Amino acid sequence: MASTTAMVSQESKNNISFISVKTLAESPELANIPASYTFTTNPDDEIVADPDDVNDPIPIIDYSLLGTGSPDQRAKTIHDIDKACEHWGFFMLINHSISKSLMEKMVDQVFAFFNLKEEEKQEYAGEDAMDPLRYGTSFNASVDKVLFWRDFLRCMVHPEFHSPDKPVGFRDTSAEYCRRSRKVGRELLKEISENLGLEPHYIDRTMNLDSGLQILTANLYPPCPQPELAMGMPPHSDHGLLNLLMQNGVSGLQVLHNNKWINVSSTPNCLLVLVSDHLEVVSNGKYKSVLHRAVVSNKATRMSLATVIGPSLDTVVEPAPELLDNQTNPPAYFGMKQKDFMELQPSNQFHGKSVLNRVKI
Repeated sequence: MASTTAMVSQESKNNISFISVKTLAESPELANIPASYTFTTNPDDEIVADPDDVNDPIPIIDYSLLGTGSPDQRAKTIHDIDKACEHWGFFMLINHSISKSLMEKMVDQVFAFFNLKEEEKQEYAGEDAMDPLRYGTSFNASVDKVLFWRDFLRCMVHPEFHSPDKPVGFRDTSAEYCRRSRKVGRELLKEISENLGLEPHYIDRTMNLDSGLQILTANLYPPCPQPELAMGMPPHSDHGLLNLLMQNGVSGLQVLHNNKWINVSSTPNCLLVLVSDHLEVVSNGKYKSVLHRAVVSNKATRMSLATVIGPSLDTVVEPAPELLDNQTNPPAYFGMKQKDFMELQPSNQFHGKSVLNRVKI
């Protein structure tokens, strides 16, 4: 195969600071992955199952019933969200208010960005976790001990909207997609507040979502010649309250449920909703953020688009006082500002709930 060192030497002439996975994957001489991408797993933890092989199916929530269903249908849907958050930390959302055409257009725009010339994309390269716009590879390639088979574009889109200027149309399409996904996320958080026994707008109000942090992350997982040796993203949970995930029709997401990694199919026009770390904190552990990972394939390029809905940067995230009782339900987490939580990420090993564990009592 072409040596990575030779690639770096050549690319450095073009003001390119790192070698993307896409560049590696498209090398005609690539037969084996570089050793730096070899991800070692524990065979005892590698029970993988399809949804049909488990007793309790992946929860499916019909979003439309929250607005147009009968009172009984709405009540059942809210109850189903509660059970999904408590037992899975994850559910599939259908019949939501983001149109199929907008989702397809967003997928096209993401691929158009990753298909730009490498030097154009690297105009947006950055290293800081708080950079409002960042193109990169792996998770934090400068400190990762093992590199992950993934390129990404991360944009902070609320309270201020940031977007690359290229390709043409990306800014307008992503702005519309972010507005609509934000509306869906805030509506779900109303039902989640109710399920916790709080008033519907409790999470929205106390997490200051009017100025809350929303991050859009596009992930690209090119075909890998040795998928059994590499990992797109290792097991992890997300910061924020909810993560709304869209895929391009190629599966690769696995969620951990009852000590098994469950393959999640890529269903058209469906959003995958993942409970994230800050919702675990607010609920004082009633809802657990879901561990998930991205596996790779040697056949097709997978793309996922994650929209994380989170508190404002200055908000102290702590268990809702209304849920606490020193005898029966004492606080299980320390309070921490969202900004401080975010800044912990690059300094921690990106695996499991490494950051969330820092605020557990």
